[in-house]
Amino acid sequence: MEDLVIRDADVVDGSGADSYRADVLIDGGRIVSIVKEAAAAGCQRPRAVREVDAEGLVLSPGFIDMHAHSDLALLRDPDHSAKVAQGVTLEVLGQDGLSYAPVDDRTLAEVRRAITGWNGYGDDVDFDWRSVGEYLDRLDRGFDGHGIAVNAAYLVPQGTVRALAVGWEDRPATPRELDRMRRLVAAGLEQGAVGLSSGLTYTPGMYAEDAELTELCRVVAAYGGYYCPHHRSYGAGALEAYAEMVALTREAGCPLHLAHATMNFGVNEGRAPELLALLDRALDAGADITLDTYPYTPGCTTLAALLPGWVSEGGPEAVLARLTDPATAERIRHELEVTGSDGCHGVPVEWETIEIAGVTDPALGDHVGRTVRESARLRGESPWTTAHRLLVEDRLGTTILQHVGHEENVRTIMRHRTHTGGSDGILQGAKPHPRAYGTFPRYLGHYVRELGVLTLEECVARLTGRPAARLRLPDRGLVREGFRADLVLFDPETVAPGATFAEPRRLPAGIPHVLIDGRFAVEDGRRTDVLAGRAVRRTPA
Repeated sequence: MEDLVIRDADVVDGSGADSYRADVLIDGGRIVSIVKEAAAAGCQRPRAVREVDAEGLVLSPGFIDMHAHSDLALLRDPDHSAKVAQGVTLEVLGQDGLSYAPVDDRTLAEVRRAITGWNGYGDDVDFDWRSVGEYLDRLDRGFDGHGIAVNAAYLVPQGTVRALAVGWEDRPATPRELDRMRRLVAAGLEQGAVGLSSGLTYTPGMYAEDAELTELCRVVAAYGGYYCPHHRSYGAGALEAYAEMVALTREAGCPLHLAHATMNFGVNEGRAPELLALLDRALDAGADITLDTYPYTPGCTTLAALLPGWVSEGGPEAVLARLTDPATAERIRHELEVTGSDGCHGVPVEWETIEIAGVTDPALGDHVGRTVRESARLRGESPWTTAHRLLVEDRLGTTILQHVGHEENVRTIMRHRTHTGGSDGILQGAKPHPRAYGTFPRYLGHYVRELGVLTLEECVARLTGRPAARLRLPDRGLVREGFRADLVLFDPETVAPGATFAEPRRLPAGIPHVLIDGRFAVEDGRRTDVLAGRAVRRTPA
């Protein structure tokens, strides 16, 4: 007898095809049999050691979070219900050009400081790796050799590679440095990474010229990976920045996946159709392009990310030194508030849109949940004075929500033929963005059931089969015989995020069962102690 039969499920298989009713048998972590319309056919019903009555529930592949920031969370939190309870069974890490491999001792210390706001400093993590392969091995071991909460794939972070080969200086790479970066990217892909990411509004990745990025993308293409850029502007220069990435990857012959593909700030209200027309022209000409989005209007990053790029040259300590020099601080303020910083996507900052989501220094906790302008008003000072104090006293660790998005753009991009889902979920801070806990049930509840922006079959395909195809995973992302049993059972009538902006860590409703490798990570709505996740390595080209 098989391990498990899920009986009378409404199967939405991840391909976009119509749903059907079936019994699904699982054994040894894989789907071994699918018996369609078993009850109506009057045939011998499949039997197993365990049975789950799925009457009224949808069975789908596990959701793939194409843009996650759980690089340390998976190693410090065996529960990880932020993602498991949503039905996420695989996360793609190494995003936005900055993560923790490949590194040496110097670069590791610098990167830990630079992205404290994303992942914490990691005092509770044993950084016993340096290469990409060693990091993936560490994910495999997880907690006491038992694994991690969900599966994880990894992108080689271009900014980290540049920090290792060039440093944090704003200058072109020398031929020798470029050759080293090529070798570092190739090594990461050989060791299992699925592609390359960039953060082109973050240092030091933003200092790379297009020619440098093109050369690295040629390496990625040779290994069958894809390039995932956080490109140079989501604001004043957004369309030009998208076009730059399309042209660059076409020259390199490299597949392109656009990270958190939004059109934000007032200058882009209603302009999503222009972006999609640009992408459609490239697709029709033979380009290989996909994108991901989160189903919310606000963004989330660090307060330090808004600073002009020149401020961050030399790394975090250099930033703090510039901020404490009065003349330099005034120059920074002028760029932020008057001319528009490249860190703020070329748009003058509107302090009433910048909400403090988290601080690393508990003494600054009373700022959390307020906009910079509100916090400044309560203190009788200018918004820049408040922001400056947070940057210095929190040593660049402050996270923010940035309320600059447009609902019509979100819905328009969501409907595109290349769309996939990604949370961009930052788990740090007292009041993180609710997308970290609510992205996938919000798609299913709000945008499918309530608004009808997507059909259920369309939405599930964007969260499962299409991401798996981009990641070149031959046995994940579909409900198919022989595929891995990474599966979700949810109630289409009640599935909804619990997380709100006021209470961002509430778990979702309507997702009673989540299986990873055929084992219940969530059973009857409760997180089990199962740690079935492992590193998912690149399939050789």
